[in-house]
Amino acid sequence: MPGPATRRGGYREPPPPPKNLRERFVALRNLPPFLSSIWRTSPWLCICTIALRLLRALLPVSTLYVGKLIIDAVVRLLAGGSAHADLHAWLGDPALRHLWLLMALEFALAVAADLLGRATAMIDSLLSELYANGTSVRLMEHAASLDLEDFEDADLQDRLDRARRQVAGRSPLLSQLLGQAQDMVTVASFAVGLVVYAPWLIALLLVALVPAFLGEFHFNAQSYAVNHQWTPERRELDYLRLLGASAQTAKEVKSFGLNRFLVGRYRELSWSIYRANRRVAVRRAGWGGLFTTVGTIGYYAAYALIAWRTVRGEFSVGDLTFLSASFRRLRGLLESLLTGFSQVAGQALYLDDLFSFFRIQPEILSPAQPRPFPQPIREGFRFEDVGFRYPGAQRWAVRHLDFTLHAGEVLALVGENGAGKTTLVKLLSRLYDPDEGRILLDGHPLAEYDLEALRANVGVIFQDYVRYYFDAADNIAVGRIEARDDRARIEQAARRSVADEVIGRLPKGYEQMLGKLFKNGVDLSGGEWQKIAIARAYMRDAQLLILDEPTAALDARAEFEVFQRFGELAHGRSAVIISHRFSTVRMADRIVVMEGGRIEAIGSHDELVAAGGRYAELFELQAAGYR
Repeated sequence: MPGPATRRGGYREPPPPPKNLRERFVALRNLPPFLSSIWRTSPWLCICTIALRLLRALLPVSTLYVGKLIIDAVVRLLAGGSAHADLHAWLGDPALRHLWLLMALEFALAVAADLLGRATAMIDSLLSELYANGTSVRLMEHAASLDLEDFEDADLQDRLDRARRQVAGRSPLLSQLLGQAQDMVTVASFAVGLVVYAPWLIALLLVALVPAFLGEFHFNAQSYAVNHQWTPERRELDYLRLLGASAQTAKEVKSFGLNRFLVGRYRELSWSIYRANRRVAVRRAGWGGLFTTVGTIGYYAAYALIAWRTVRGEFSVGDLTFLSASFRRLRGLLESLLTGFSQVAGQALYLDDLFSFFRIQPEILSPAQPRPFPQPIREGFRFEDVGFRYPGAQRWAVRHLDFTLHAGEVLALVGENGAGKTTLVKLLSRLYDPDEGRILLDGHPLAEYDLEALRANVGVIFQDYVRYYFDAADNIAVGRIEARDDRARIEQAARRSVADEVIGRLPKGYEQMLGKLFKNGVDLSGGEWQKIAIARAYMRDAQLLILDEPTAALDARAEFEVFQRFGELAHGRSAVIISHRFSTVRMADRIVVMEGGRIEAIGSHDELVAAGGRYAELFELQAAGYR
């Protein structure tokens, strides 16, 4: 597929259809799993909507045929001279009873059609909502099973974005498919009537409608091609909307005067997408108008022939009404069916965006027969010549890592930005697997242990921790969400991280909603949020605690108190601390100095200062700032 003419929002020529005719039909393979998932959503609602639609499908031809009988009855009465001066005489005439019964029947059919339509719409709405909710849950569950590496891939982000859009966007497809099935039954009933009177009308209909079907089929594929190609730009539009109208970005956007730039970029990009869609829409409307005209010509040619045969006495007036109305309805239904089929084929292309996302499988998995996780850890974690490189990167993030994190040891990682500290932590918690070497836990490869058990025994707080817009209690409880109802544990974690002082100042305490996203939420300072985040690690009560820049937003007093309590908590546990503050790292049993993804030195604070290497240099630079 050709790339854009310019990456900065320039105009793209609408791309050719991404799939040939055969491949578009192959996309229909997505319909059976789609229908299967609809059925699993609610078999009872599915049965109800199918039954109601079957009844509705037979009503149109029944109503038209009853109308034909009414017209023929009226013509016979007029021809027989049955006329009365007043309404009372009309109502009492036995000759009219048959006509009244026919009119009552047509009235009942009209009422039934309305009631069945409303009931069907209600059931379809409920079924679509249940399907959207269930698929959203499935999407979240599947996304949670994928590797961290997947979420750092822009292509997967595009696929995930398309999948999210299809969850709600494809829900109406159910009504469309069932509606087509209903129309097919109706078409069959009308076709039987036409075949009895004038079978040549069917052939005339097909000749008139095939061009419209092929046109719709082609332009549905064109629309899909445009939407698929512009997915990255649509994600950028969503991001620009967030930047330009978000409580999290408002201060900086105002301070830097970014609003005009963001609005201009949004306008430029959205206009480019609009032009790409407009060209397809204009061509679709033009060709569609031509094909519709052909169909209209076919209808009026058939209408003229039916009228001519009626004048010749071959058809009655009721027959004329029934055939002309049946032909008109059949033409509309066939046109709708053919157009709908092309739309369903187009929808199937979009469904592929959803189901292809579900086909992505994680690589980091638990083994079939996992080794029991040690309780407690006895030897610790051993890195043996470990190397890792991010997908598509030329440079190794870390390489030739050889060291041991002993059981019960507090280890600090020190190094400049980009030295590989956070990558090492992600390898330790098995968010990534090494590309080289191996990591052992108590002498066995980390990959031999159950993944869920491993992560349950590792408490990690990264420097880019999440600010959950939940209440204060839940913000801490996410550290071990299964203990969400254990208020004593939550409060104890808050005390250990000094977050209890923050929560004590909130109007509603632990029930206070945090953040400004929802009504009555209270925002916190960076340091206060960080204390809440640290509490999550304590809430986890894990055998290995990992804190990545845990006190970056804290003042000196708060930092001292946090680490005084951390020392108490970490007693008898393993811990890893990443920090640029030497007042923090010097409390560790050993310090690992990293540079360029490799280990440069390991030792205690005093040993490293005495060695006079990079650690000593960085320590002196930081100490000089306080003199």
